[in-house]
Amino acid sequence: MSSTNFRDFYNDDTNVSPAERARIEFEVELIGKLIEAREAKGLTQGQLAEAAGLKQSAVARLERMRVTPQIDTLFKVLTPMGYKLAIVPRNELV
Repeated sequence: MSSTNFRDFYNDDTNVSPAERARIEFEVELIGKLIEAREAKGLTQGQLAEAAGLKQSAVARLERMRVTPQIDTLFKVLTPMGYKLAIVPRNELV
């Protein structure tokens, strides 16, 4: 009996399509950047939620990837931290 680890399962196109994998990786990176920005500003989830007009539990769900962020929610969360969304060519990504 062969065992499959998560990485093998995740990278197998028959289990997770390349498009779905790209979406997952994008979302993980986006949420990671949001958390980094909040922490860099020295804000708690509650403080960010108050500044964004959200509940702390909504910020927590966003950070735990329990929900897919909507554009308006991203705008609400990014604005009080002094950030904005931008679309840049892939070759300009760091």
